[in-house]
Amino acid sequence: MREANLTLIQTFFIVARDGSYSAAARKLGMSYQSAANHVRRLEQLLAERLVVSEQGAKTVTLTPRGRSLYKLLLPELDTVLTRLDRTLQKERPVLRIGLPQAIFFYLMPPILAQFRALFPQVEIIAFERDTALPEMIRDGSLDLCITERYFGDPNVPQHLVCTYRPALVLPREWGLPPRGEIRQWVQGRPFVTYEPGQLLRNLAIDYLQPDDTEMEMEIAISTSGSSSVKRCVEAGLGYAIIPAWCMDGTETTITAIDLPELPEIPIYFGEASFLARNPYVVALRQLCVGFTSAMGQRPHQAEPHDVLPSVSPNRHSDSR
Repeated sequence: MREANLTLIQTFFIVARDGSYSAAARKLGMSYQSAANHVRRLEQLLAERLVVSEQGAKTVTLTPRGRSLYKLLLPELDTVLTRLDRTLQKERPVLRIGLPQAIFFYLMPPILAQFRALFPQVEIIAFERDTALPEMIRDGSLDLCITERYFGDPNVPQHLVCTYRPALVLPREWGLPPRGEIRQWVQGRPFVTYEPGQLLRNLAIDYLQPDDTEMEMEIAISTSGSSSVKRCVEAGLGYAIIPAWCMDGTETTITAIDLPELPEIPIYFGEASFLARNPYVVALRQLCVGFTSAMGQRPHQAEPHDVLPSVSPNRHSDSR
C-alpha cells in the first residue's frame, strides 16, 4: 500500500461508496475507463482483487478484501479529501476551532495572542458551541475542539489540558448562606442555568436537587453561555453555578462561593486524528496549557467563605 497514491485510493473509495464506475467517473470528472483503470492499478499494487464487475452490469460488488479496505477508509477519507480540497483552494492556512462560548470569551484571547505572535499567517475561525463537536470534526467542518466533554472517539483524540472547580454565584444583596447549608438556603430562590444537555447544568441540578423529593427543580432562566448566566445573576435575577474563572475580581454586585464538594471539571483539547502532528495544532495544544495561568491569576472577593478554587493543571499531558 505504501506505493499507492491518493488518486487511486480516492477513486476506489468513491466506486465502493457509490456502487459503480460510472457514478465515480462523473464525480471525479474522468471517463468510465479511467475510473476502472485506477481501481485495477490499485489492485495490482495490493496484489488482491477489490472489485467484481459483471459484464453489462451497472453496479459493482466488493470482494471481502474490498469491503475490508472500504471500511478502513470510511471514517476519515471523506474528511481528508474535503480538507485537501479546501487547502488547495486557499493558500492561507486556516484553523477551525469549536469550543464553548465561555472558554473562548474568558480564556482564549491571551492564548490566541501568543499563537498569532508565532503564526501571524494562520487564520483562526472559532465556532462558539458546545454540541456536535465530534460530528463536525468527522465531517470536516472543524479541525479541532476545546471542550469539557470526553467523546471516546478514536477519530478525535483528546488531551487533558487542565481541570477547574465550579462556584456558586449569587446577588450580593442576598447575603451569605449559613456554612454547610447552601442547598437548603437556595431552595425556593430563582435558579439561572444553562440550556438542557450542558455539563454544568446537569452537575448543578444533581447537586442542588433535594434528596427527599423527586420533583424537578424550578428553573427561572436557561441560556447558552456562562457570560449570559453571570449577567443574569448580576441583574439580580437569581443564583447560578458557573466556572470559578468567570469571576475576574471586579464584580461589585455578586458574590462567588467555593463548592469543594463538587468534582473538578476537565477541559480537553481534541483534533482530527490525522492532524495530531500538524505544527499549528501542536503549537495551539501546547499553548492551551496556559489556561491554568489564565484561571489561577483571577482574583476573587474576600468574603469569609468566598474562596474561589484554584485550577489544577494537567502536568503530564493526558492523551485519551
